[in-house]
Amino acid sequence: MREFVQAADAVAKTASKNEKIRIISELLRTLPLADAASAAQFLTGRAFAQSDERVTGVGGSALVAAVVEAAGRSGENLGSVYRKHGDLGDMAEEMLRERNREGDLPLRAVGALFDNLSVARSQQQKANLLRTAFAGASAGDIKYVVKILTGDLRIGSKESLVEEGISGAFAQSSDSVRRANLLLGDVGETLRLASANRLNEAKVRLFHPLGFMLASPVDAAEELFKEGDSPALLVEEKYDGIRAQVHKGASGRVKIFSRTRDEVIEFPELYGPLSRLPGEIILDGEILGWRDARPLPFTELQKRLGRKKVDLWMQYDIPVRFLAFDALLQDEQLLLDVPLRERKARLQQIMSAIADDRLAVTTSRLCSSAPEVEAAFQASLSAGHEGIVAKDMESTYSPGKRGQAWRKLKLPYATLDVAVTAAEFGHGKRHHVLSDVTFAVRDGERFLNIGKAYSGLTDEEIAENTKLFQATTLVDEGFRHIVQPQMVLEVAFNNIQRSKRHESGFALRFPRILRIRKDKTIAEIDTLARVEELFAKQVQLQKPTERDK
Repeated sequence: MREFVQAADAVAKTASKNEKIRIISELLRTLPLADAASAAQFLTGRAFAQSDERVTGVGGSALVAAVVEAAGRSGENLGSVYRKHGDLGDMAEEMLRERNREGDLPLRAVGALFDNLSVARSQQQKANLLRTAFAGASAGDIKYVVKILTGDLRIGSKESLVEEGISGAFAQSSDSVRRANLLLGDVGETLRLASANRLNEAKVRLFHPLGFMLASPVDAAEELFKEGDSPALLVEEKYDGIRAQVHKGASGRVKIFSRTRDEVIEFPELYGPLSRLPGEIILDGEILGWRDARPLPFTELQKRLGRKKVDLWMQYDIPVRFLAFDALLQDEQLLLDVPLRERKARLQQIMSAIADDRLAVTTSRLCSSAPEVEAAFQASLSAGHEGIVAKDMESTYSPGKRGQAWRKLKLPYATLDVAVTAAEFGHGKRHHVLSDVTFAVRDGERFLNIGKAYSGLTDEEIAENTKLFQATTLVDEGFRHIVQPQMVLEVAFNNIQRSKRHESGFALRFPRILRIRKDKTIAEIDTLARVEELFAKQVQLQKPTERDK
């Protein structure tokens, strides 16, 4: 690990992208091949490849306990040490620097540790594995083991930089490396192929998810068209469900993956109809709660998430539908570089092979002007969806990228004026400021929490807010400060859902801070009654009208 630690520290100290790539290339070129493959994987901040479904199952509290034990500092309040760094790995290095000077954990031993953690059944077994590994490791080794286990190196090393590093180390084109890693979902295996000049042998692996193509937001239909001649756009409904990538093999085996590339197992009733689709395929689409020809609110669909077993009553009470909008693979032919126009034709062919109400192709229309897009947008909202996605018919599919080929238009459901009741220290560059705020609405003289947000304010505003929160702290919980309600924020959100987590009984979905309302007093914030009114309106809008039935 010594060479890895030195290189990772050097990457962290430079802001230059080219210098980061040079350091990574030098490390990968000089290590033995097996170690280089491990180093490439660990530099992504993950213990396992993207295509590997294993997890280590080690949480933050277990890591803290292992570090505290290794440092011989049990019983101490370490909140100030953590706040100094805002990172468990950096905290571990400071605590262990004087005790763990000479250790050097081999990279293969780190890989073995992660393998063993993934199969250990109890937390005690995991703790024993960490204790044994830490005993022979340096403070730097432990720092990066902890960082990898928490999933974030925080040194400015992204997977794209590791790909560039592989390109430089083995004199391969960056496009070839990127393409191979995309297909394999395994940067270590990509390195092995690059070292042998065999990147062209990389093939897509069915049942290992690809990255999802993303849409860039626009605020108005007019933004979709340039002055002069603009090609017609394919406009589709934007759904408020679960993005899903379906993999189906020739034998009928089916797996469904979420946007985070985790397997989705909560919708077993979809496996049957999906298994009857022809050939080997990968489809991109959305899973929606669906009843009476309309989508159910996401809050209903959410009731099915996280369940290892879904009984028949749940399937009947909250039925679902898979709406497909793209085809990425058909019978061993990868379609990523095929224009959307052709991918759509293939998708229609695939989906027309069977008739089942649980499967459908997304509704779409060609629009050549902003008024046509606006009409499609309003129709989508009336149908109970979030908005629309406008797509270039000649665009290829770019996994994991948010470009201009796909653009989305949606409106926030509403805004509320709320009061800040608590603030927490952030992470990374915000570890020293109170940037994550909890906010509330009024119910008489009471303040009832309804959500939490951390985006929307500038660094200057956050720094100023931190001073106010520290000055108005009622209870200092270390990481979290309960503050006197003084600050008023305007927050936007997508919808409201019932929640037992907050005293108000509600939670805002996807809240974001629009601005600080210095023009409003605490007495003027929105009330619980207003939230209940908006929630009732939301429910009513989501019910089918007589016209829709």
